[in-house]
Formats: sequence, structure tokens, C-alpha cells
Amino acid sequence: MNSSRKQYRFLFAAGGTGGHLYPAVAVAEEIKKIKPESEILFVGTKDRIEGRVIPKLGYKFKSIWIKGFARKFNWSNLLFPFRLLISMFQSLVISMKFKPKVAIGTGGYVAGPSIWAASVMGAKIILMESNSYPGITTRLLEHYADEVHLSFDISKKYLRRQNILKVTGNPVRENLGTINKAEAKKNFGLDENKRTILVLGGSLGASSINNVIEKSLNTVIENNLQMIWQTGKDYYERYKKLNFAAVKIFDFLEDMNKAYSACDLLVARAGATTIAELTVLGLPAILIPSPNVAENHQYHNAKALVDKIAALMIQDDELNSKLLETILSVINDSKKLEELSFNAKSLAKPNAAREIALNAIKYAQTV
Repeated sequence: MNSSRKQYRFLFAAGGTGGHLYPAVAVAEEIKKIKPESEILFVGTKDRIEGRVIPKLGYKFKSIWIKGFARKFNWSNLLFPFRLLISMFQSLVISMKFKPKVAIGTGGYVAGPSIWAASVMGAKIILMESNSYPGITTRLLEHYADEVHLSFDISKKYLRRQNILKVTGNPVRENLGTINKAEAKKNFGLDENKRTILVLGGSLGASSINNVIEKSLNTVIENNLQMIWQTGKDYYERYKKLNFAAVKIFDFLEDMNKAYSACDLLVARAGATTIAELTVLGLPAILIPSPNVAENHQYHNAKALVDKIAALMIQDDELNSKLLETILSVINDSKKLEELSFNAKSLAKPNAAREIALNAIKYAQTV
């Protein structure tokens, strides 16, 4: 191994969800672009999204045994202390062998043992917190960090070490961008002259959103509107029969650029990645925070935009009474769509991945 490769070694502790994984991938891609000789290792769990995605992207991947602590009682919670101890040992072995110069954690349970171990081995530590209310892992690891990169300015008040906080934004994929709207609609077999609603419930889907959308389809079509609907893999078989000329149903959308480009109004959960992407693209959105996430962080994500008149928010238990009415009132109001789009884009931080990558490389040069 040449000295340059020894110098530029980066460990990423990221996974559990796409919201924790893809910002890390965006930073890794920037590091490779700036310093192609860099060695990059991802640490995660083999049975979650990172175990499938990272090897396909060509990065080295090591798994540890950690698993999240269930919010509701679950017998598997009794194993958590043992999983944590074993994962800390596994992480120490990984860091001893890889010898990272910089370790980058994106929150979530995976980051805990891996970042701790890298710190013990002398690596510089960079944390990325994409949610407006920092998760418990970030708050616990803050003590070891050299920098903490935030997506929202409001997050500062929840953390102690103000001198290491940077509001950089949530990294998004480099190829994220829009194509011609009319062409994008044609690609989906939709009418280029009709306004289009894009419904996202996450990769697995969201039962509450899907149920209301199913009841609303006839009204949507009667109002000369059309829809791209990602049901999620768990619900596709149930809803695929509802595919009409004006309603295109998918279990999962592989090409989000085309979907975003065709969209006049986004209806989605308020995950941090969705927030980052809709602000970069300036998409008018109705956000529906998931009630099933730790510390209700999606509510705080959505509220940060609502407070800036950059999105609308409907609580999950209000969907039946409010979603259809809100969709119809907003999508036919050009002025409102323009206002939401402008305000969303004003909150965007499209250079986040590059800024974090440059800082990571700077640290690698000083260790």
C-alpha cells in the first residue's frame, strides 16, 4: 500500500435506513472524486439496507451485530446489551485492521460502536445529523467529535459543544436534478398538460397514506389531475390493480430524477433525505411525519419547513379528514405552488457533500 493510500482512509458508520445511508454515500462519492486514491470502508449491519446497497456500489463493507432498540416492548430488546458489547469489540477489530484516519458517522445505532472504536484508535471524528432534532446516538457521540454537521440551524440548541457545530445541510446525491417536466410526464405515460401529484411513503410504504390515497383516486381523476404513486414493496400487490391512465403505481421508484421532474406537488413522509431533496429541487410539498420514528424527529423536520412557509404539514391522524382537501386546494393554486417552491429552494444547501468531504480530507492530512 503506498503512503498516499495509507493517508486517505475513511471509515463510514452509516445504515439502518436510507436516511442514514445515502448522505454518507454522497460524501464518500465526493471524497473519491477529490482524492481518487482514498480507501473507504463502510460499517453497518448485513441485514439492513446498507448490506444490500454498499457492496453493489463497489465500496468495502464490514458488518457488526448491533440492532436498534425497539420503542415498544420486544423480547429482542433483552439482547441489546450483549449486541452492543459484541459490536463494540467487532468495531475495535475493524478499526485496528483498517486504521482509519477519519471516521464519519451519520447517526443511528450503527454509528455508536463504530465511531467509538475509531475514536479509540485515534481517528478524527465527523458526525452528520440530518434530522432537526438530533438523535440519541449523535448526542452520545458528540463528546468524541471534532465536527458535527447539521442540516437545520434549530438543531444547535439540542447539542452542548457549540464550537464544533456547522450548519452544512444534508448531503444529496450528485446526480440529483430535474429534467424537462413535459418529457418526464411522458416517460411515465402521463399527460404533459395535467398537473401531477407524486406520492411517496418510503421504500416499504406507509399504510395510512396508502389507505387515504386509495379512497381519493376517483376524486383526483375527476379533477383532471394525475398521480405517480409509490406504494412501497409491502403494499404493491394490494394496490397494483388500481393502475389507470392517470394513475401510475410502483412498488419502488428507481429513477427519482424522473419522478421529481414530473411532480407538481409532492406528498411524502418527512424523512431527512426527502427534506434535503425537495429543498434542493424546490418542490412544493405536503409532508406527513411518520408517528413511528424515534423522538418524533419527522415532525420536527417538517415543522422547520412549515415555519418558513416552505411546505405544508398534515399529522398522520388527520389524513382522512385533511389530505384530499389540501391536495386539491394547493395543486390548483399556482401562486401557492410558486411560494412553496421558492421558499423551499431558499433553504437548500446543495454543496453539503463537498464541504464535508473537503473537511474530512483536511483532517486526514493532519493525522
